[in-house]
Amino acid sequence: EVQLVESGGGLVQPGGSLRLSCAASGFTFSTYPMSWVRQAPEKGLEWVSSINGDSDSIVQPDSVKGRFTISRDNAVRLQMNNLRPEDTAVYYCAAAAFLHITTQPTQYVYWGQGTQVIVSS
Repeated sequence: EVQLVESGGGLVQPGGSLRLSCAASGFTFSTYPMSWVRQAPEKGLEWVSSINGDSDSIVQPDSVKGRFTISRDNAVRLQMNNLRPEDTAVYYCAAAAFLHITTQPTQYVYWGQGTQVIVSS
């Protein structure tokens, strides 16, 4: 059974930092691309970052480039710096069932339970 478990969310002031982690089990973690997706209150899913199995391909939207860093070792991590109130959301790690990166949340079949990030003064 595939399991993805996120941790590291919390309340942070604007301009602050948080580091999210996602522990994976039940599949060959090192082979599959992993992604982070977020959902703000009353909004749809928004793709945040993706990294391939070898960590040599990283894709991010412009909204987080230069502020968020995705990495992986025995877990997939999201270092978030210079956080803004609009980054407030539930953050999920997710994976598709194929070996290339996809930035479409509708194609992810494995999801964690999510971790809440609140950016507020």
